[in-house]
Amino acid sequence: MFQKWDFSHLQHRVGRPRTREEIVRLVVQLAKENPAWGYDRIQGALQNLGVKLSDTTVGSILKEHGVEPAPDRQRMTTWTTFLKAHSEVLAAVDFTTIEVWTRGGLVTFYILVVMRISTRRIEIAGVTPHPDSAWVQQIGRNLTDCYDGFLRDTRYLLVDRDNKFFPLRGVLEATDTKAVVLPPRSPNLNAQIERYMRSMKSECLKRMIFFGERSLRRALTEFAAHYHQERNHQGLENNLIDPSAEVGRVEGKVACRNRLGSLLRYYYREAA
Repeated sequence: MFQKWDFSHLQHRVGRPRTREEIVRLVVQLAKENPAWGYDRIQGALQNLGVKLSDTTVGSILKEHGVEPAPDRQRMTTWTTFLKAHSEVLAAVDFTTIEVWTRGGLVTFYILVVMRISTRRIEIAGVTPHPDSAWVQQIGRNLTDCYDGFLRDTRYLLVDRDNKFFPLRGVLEATDTKAVVLPPRSPNLNAQIERYMRSMKSECLKRMIFFGERSLRRALTEFAAHYHQERNHQGLENNLIDPSAEVGRVEGKVACRNRLGSLLRYYYREAA
């Protein structure tokens, strides 16, 4: 069957050509990364990048992709945007547990860990088999001490809805640090400290048997030193939190530093 020869390949389409996909993606990216930017502000930013679009076209693109206007986007700030914007003044806190052999048998000890999100620096805030209200309140006062508290200069503290954190949240109400209570069953929103707990357990605690609180505290201290000074962190571009002068040395004999009976190792070059 023959098709009709109507010169359709020579006909011009009516209307403006569609905006290139790479420009569309750029418009959406700018809007999502900057919730306070309106159409005109996005148009100006695009012009700085050599892309000329009208504010009407910007609005149409965002509408097609389900991106709300600036006032609504500000009320719908994503969790990732919040973390990035406040990482320098943001900390997180969480409990984990470990079983310890004592004279009275096997006892569950609670370990309270606090982390500064931007630096990944941690502090073992407390270790106890009885995390009652008085104990948690005292830990909260220690952390928020205006002279040497780990949370000084911190504006936000991520906490989950565990009842054990109620006394801590009460202490924070009298300070400049605001508790950000996470939704139920949402460990992914506190991913940085959850990752630390996983590393501490898999690399140290679950590979040891503890006899008494003293042995547990020693292991926690050694792992914290290893974590800060000797363990590289992917979240910090695979760098150390507290690098020493020996890091990056290219000459000298390779040596190994051991902790906890060679459970934790660190390799470096000795000074020539």
